[in-house]
Amino acid sequence: QHSINILVVSVIIMITRAAAWSPGFGHARHRGPTARLMAEQEDEGDVAEVGSKHSGYNVLGTDLSCCCSNVGGSGIGTGFYRNGFCATGEQDMGRHTVCISATDEFLTFSKSVGNDLSTPMPEYNFPGLNEGDIWCLCAQRWAQAYNAGKAPKLFLQSTHEKTLDYIPLEVLRKFAIDADEANAVMNKLNLQRNELNDLISKEASDDGDSFQ
Repeated sequence: QHSINILVVSVIIMITRAAAWSPGFGHARHRGPTARLMAEQEDEGDVAEVGSKHSGYNVLGTDLSCCCSNVGGSGIGTGFYRNGFCATGEQDMGRHTVCISATDEFLTFSKSVGNDLSTPMPEYNFPGLNEGDIWCLCAQRWAQAYNAGKAPKLFLQSTHEKTLDYIPLEVLRKFAIDADEANAVMNKLNLQRNELNDLISKEASDDGDSFQ
């Protein structure tokens, strides 16, 4: 009985975090009632600090995967911390959380709205992007590009969960390069949720029988 309780608690912790992002089991953590994507001020909870071994969770609720550790062969990792992950923290005011694959169309648009991502800036350890380069884009900038019809495709498993404060998961999934892998992860989480429900039901039934 004790071992079952420990198992249930452990699974609940994992499923509760992950299932909140799963369609049909909760809603995306986005804000605002309109279809337009809005950037709002957010809290600082559940984010990674510099040098932290754990880089946080992705928009699916599982461990954040590396976005790119060698951008365009430059030897520079992407992300605010330049460690290859789209992790974020108190110092990252721009929320560099969306792992994108850059396109010429997006880079041209980004430059036209004052965010030149094509020109290298060594002083910021920024190599400059070309089409096909993988980079951690600010969530607000992705939302801006989306509203203009210029949003680049992205990797869900490498996009930090804080992105959901700006953009609904349903929108992100439409641009997912890793859609098949992400769907497999979500299906696995749903299976684990069902197994958890069965385990809880069985335990409740056993407890009821013990009092008869």
